[in-house]
Amino acid sequence: MIVKQYQIENFKLDKHNIYLLYGKNEGFQNEIIEKKFLKNFDGTIDKYEQEDVINNFEEIVSSILNKSLFENKKIIIVNRVSDKIINFIKYLSDNKVIDIKIIIKAGILDKKSKLRNLFEKAKDLVCIPFYEDDNKSLLQIINNFLIKNNIKLSRESINLIIERVNGNRISLYNELNKILNYSFSNKNIDFDTIQKLSNLSGNYEVNKLADYYLEKNKKNVAKILNENNYSDEDCILILRTLLMKSKRLLYILEKYEEDKNLDQIISTIKPPIFWKDKNSLKKQVDNWVLEELKKKIYKISEVEFLTKTNSKSSMNIVSDFIVNY
Repeated sequence: MIVKQYQIENFKLDKHNIYLLYGKNEGFQNEIIEKKFLKNFDGTIDKYEQEDVINNFEEIVSSILNKSLFENKKIIIVNRVSDKIINFIKYLSDNKVIDIKIIIKAGILDKKSKLRNLFEKAKDLVCIPFYEDDNKSLLQIINNFLIKNNIKLSRESINLIIERVNGNRISLYNELNKILNYSFSNKNIDFDTIQKLSNLSGNYEVNKLADYYLEKNKKNVAKILNENNYSDEDCILILRTLLMKSKRLLYILEKYEEDKNLDQIISTIKPPIFWKDKNSLKKQVDNWVLEELKKKIYKISEVEFLTKTNSKSSMNIVSDFIVNY
């Protein structure tokens, strides 16, 4: 069964158990998984690569079909699949999976793909193609983001962002994250600032740097600092990204003291946490206590002020702060 992108919003998931999400637009795939499958889900989430399933076929199939009556509902996500996984899908389809959603993620599958044909023709299997975003859909995402966060950008700035993300929704979210981090002190961001922010190709590394810092993973922190030649302009982005993630972690820790259901707390965070980032967030929760994190947040603000008043040595200041917990 084929479900088109425009039909996803109103499609009822409870009638089907096995889904194939394929196509170039991985960002949209991840967004749908978060919004339609994982939001408010309080069961178990298992993630596999295709090779995991092939090499452990009997064990994984047995755990699915012989699920305990006392076990919570489960979602299984299998990443980067090809036609090699078709026997796994056929076996589960023939044996009628109950109370388990199985999400199969793939890149581009041509019309001759056996996996794609299987899902398109079977009534009990759901196939959703994800095509590249056009400028209209990217513009809608940007406008919704700006309204939600009360940020003002010129049309020229918006056009520049759309041009540089080149139809990639993941890249767009990275760019919007930069803008959000930078907007803490100024909601009206000019074109020159957008040019500088969108030129920071290491934004992914900035996010990972902040995550590793909060995980207290000193080895990976040092690795990112050594492998990237950050400029003075990057320093503010690094600190604001760290500040934003620290404040989010503080909120989670406060809630966690009241309610020990960490998965439930994480599922209510806005904007939503992608499933691939949840393990990192759980490590961060394990590594910090409230009072320690509060002091660290104050310190981040002090370091930002220091970098602004000592611009020529700002990278040294930030590096010393991050390396020395």
